[in-house]
Amino acid sequence: MREAAFVKQNKDKWQRFENAITQNATFSPDELSALYLEITDHLSYAQTFYPKSNTLLYLNQLSSRAHQKIYKTKRESRGRIVSFFLKEFPLSFYQHRKQLLFSVVFFALFTVIGVFSASQDGDFVRMILGDQYVNMTLQNIENGDPMAVYKKANEMNMFIGITINNIRVALFAFVCGIFLGIGTLFIVMRNAIMLGSFQYFFYDKGLLWESVRTIWIHGTIEISVIIIASCAGLVMAKYMFFPNTYRRLDAFVIGVKEGLKIVVSTIPLFIVAGFLEGFVTRHTEMPDWLAINIIGLSFALIVYYYVILPRQLHKKHNKV
Repeated sequence: MREAAFVKQNKDKWQRFENAITQNATFSPDELSALYLEITDHLSYAQTFYPKSNTLLYLNQLSSRAHQKIYKTKRESRGRIVSFFLKEFPLSFYQHRKQLLFSVVFFALFTVIGVFSASQDGDFVRMILGDQYVNMTLQNIENGDPMAVYKKANEMNMFIGITINNIRVALFAFVCGIFLGIGTLFIVMRNAIMLGSFQYFFYDKGLLWESVRTIWIHGTIEISVIIIASCAGLVMAKYMFFPNTYRRLDAFVIGVKEGLKIVVSTIPLFIVAGFLEGFVTRHTEMPDWLAINIIGLSFALIVYYYVILPRQLHKKHNKV
C-alpha cells in the first residue's frame, strides 16, 4: 500500500485518538485501549514500509504521548483485571512471538546439552544437582519411593514456598534482561541444563516414566512459565538494542513495561503450578491416565494462552 493511501485510510482514527488524549474526550478504558493498540499496529507497519517518513514520525510521537497518558491517568474499570488477562495482554503479546520462539528453542537446545553431558560424565549430575539431592534421591529409590521428596513437607507450606520462589525466579529472569539479554539467557541455560541432567538421572536408573508422570504434573506449567518469563527479559533487551525511532531511554521504558506485563501474566500460572506441586504431585499412587490428563491440560492451557489466543485476537483486531 502506498503511503498516501495508508494515511487516507487511517487518518480519521489517528485524529480521533489524538483528540481523545489531548482534549480529555470521554472514552471508555476498553475503547481507548483498543484505539491505542491499533495505533501501535499502524506504527509497526509504518516502520516496515515507510521508514524515515513524516507518517512514521507522527505515529511515533502520537504513540509515545499516548502510552504514558493511558497507563498513568485513566481510571480503571471494574473489569480491568479480567480485560487485561483475557484481551489486552494476549493481543499485545502477539508482537513478541519471535522472542517467545527464541526462548523455547534456546531452552530446548540446552536441555539436550544437559542430557548429553550427563550421559558422558558420571559426575555431571552431582555437579549440577548437588550431592545432597542426588544422595537423598538414591536413598528414596532404595526405599522403593523415588518421588518421596514431594511428600515430606506440609502441603500448604510447600505450596506457598514454591509459588514465591518461582515468582522470584521469573522476576529475576526478567530483570536480568537489562544486561542486554545475556543475564536472561544465562538463567535459561542453567535451568535447561538442570532439567536435562535431572531427567537423564532418572532415565539412567530405569525410572524415566516414573519421573515424567510425577514431575511434569506441576513441571509442565512451571517450566513453560520460566521460558515465558525469559521472553520478558528478551523483550526488554530488544527495545534496548533496537529503539527504532524512539529515543533509547523511551524505548527502554517501553521495553520494561512490555516485559513486566508478560511477567504479571505468569503469576496466576505460577500459583497453579505451586498448588499442583504442593497438593497433587505428592500423590504418586494416582493412575497414569489421571497424571497424563493433568499434564496434557496444563500444556494445552499454556499453548492456547500464549500462542493461539494472541493470534486469534490479532486476526480479529485486524479485521475491525
